[in-house]
Amino acid sequence: MIFLVDHPIVTFVVTVVSLWLSCLVGIVLRKRRSDITEEERGDYGVLLAAMLTLLGLIIGFTFSMAGTRYDQRKNLEEEEANAIGTEYVRADLLPADAAEKVRGLLRSYLDQRVLFYTYSGDQLREVNATTAKLQAELWEAVKAPAGTDRSAVEALTVSGMNDVLNSQGYTQAAWWNRIPLAAWGLMWAIAICCNLMIGFYLRPKDPKSIRFVMPVVIAVALLLIADIDAPRRGIITVHPKNLVSLADSIHPH
Repeated sequence: MIFLVDHPIVTFVVTVVSLWLSCLVGIVLRKRRSDITEEERGDYGVLLAAMLTLLGLIIGFTFSMAGTRYDQRKNLEEEEANAIGTEYVRADLLPADAAEKVRGLLRSYLDQRVLFYTYSGDQLREVNATTAKLQAELWEAVKAPAGTDRSAVEALTVSGMNDVLNSQGYTQAAWWNRIPLAAWGLMWAIAICCNLMIGFYLRPKDPKSIRFVMPVVIAVALLLIADIDAPRRGIITVHPKNLVSLADSIHPH
């Protein structure tokens, strides 16, 4: 299931096929119950309406969860860019040699943070390893001057570097914060039951195109949710606009 939610297009295809098959199963079950009365059919209609309402509510809540997480990732990208930019300016408060070292490390660190939003797989692991190494070097670069001069100015640069390091941790936590697999499983289970009931509810004279409508509609909704919830895949992703803008402003031309 992790593979499905990480690949929105695969989620769409699997959802359409599974829901369409569920509808066919419902049609087969209905053919075995050819003695259904109109009164019983009305009861099945009420049950189908209730199931579709429940499915719509769950899809709506899940979409809200995905949208909230997407907004959080965007906001944290902005906060991280602000923290790095602020510390880059505060580096002027350090001694000349330490200031130049911190600014150089921040430029390299910023490049790695931009790559974090674009790479995946082995490349992403390499970026994370380089980022951790640069974080250690950045902390040592501000800790050394602070050890010899414990003034308020040095404390300000140390505090700014602490914000830089913390912002990366908050960003990483937000990218790990995905819609729980249990919620995906619940949506799929209810969607399958709904389409099974639709197949059971259809009359033989009803247009065959009806059996394709609901699977496609539900699949499109789940595609949108998966696309928003998958940080590195799909169309709707978080672009490091603030980090790239900061990189363009602080890198020497």
